[in-house]
This record gives sequence, C-alpha cells and structure tokens, in this order.
Amino acid sequence: MLIVHVNVHVKPNRIDDFKMATIQNASESVREPGIARFDVVQREDDPSKFVLVEVYRDTDATSRHKETAHYAAWRDAVAPMMAEPRSSVKYYGVYPDDDRWA
Repeated sequence: MLIVHVNVHVKPNRIDDFKMATIQNASESVREPGIARFDVVQREDDPSKFVLVEVYRDTDATSRHKETAHYAAWRDAVAPMMAEPRSSVKYYGVYPDDDRWA
C-alpha cells in the first residue's frame, strides 16, 4: 500500500466549488482498480484547508490515476481555486498489513 496525503489550501470564496469538484473526482477515483480508498477531509478549525487521503494498492497506481480524464479535469478545475500550491506526503502502510484493503 502507498498512502498519499495531499494538502490543499483553498481560497475562502471557492470552498464550495472545490468541494464539489473534489467529491466528483473522488467518486470516480474509487472506481479505479488501483485505488483502495480516497477520502476528502476538511479541517475543523480552518475550513479552507483540506487533505485528500489517497490509498493506492501499488506505486504504479499513482501514475495510472494521474492519466485519467477525471483527474485531469479536477486538476484543471481546481487550479484557480488554490490559495497556494498543493503539496503531498507519501506514506507506506504499516498496520494493517493484510489484504483488508484488497
């Protein structure tokens, strides 16, 4: 498993637009065979900040995800909504280390 946390800071006046576009992307992303999970979370103390928690079955799935039409549409749609460039951190799963996500 490869887990990617994508940190996003959205312009305050674009929060609803960002949520709509991101939910659409997430709902398409979870249909990809290489994605085990795709969560969208919003900070409680600062609603303009989000984390996308993407759980990939293998490292190649990240590349395949970025080749999809829905990812490209999301990327282009949300670019002007960003208060700053998004960033990401990659993690490897430690527990559970089983086929629960398969």
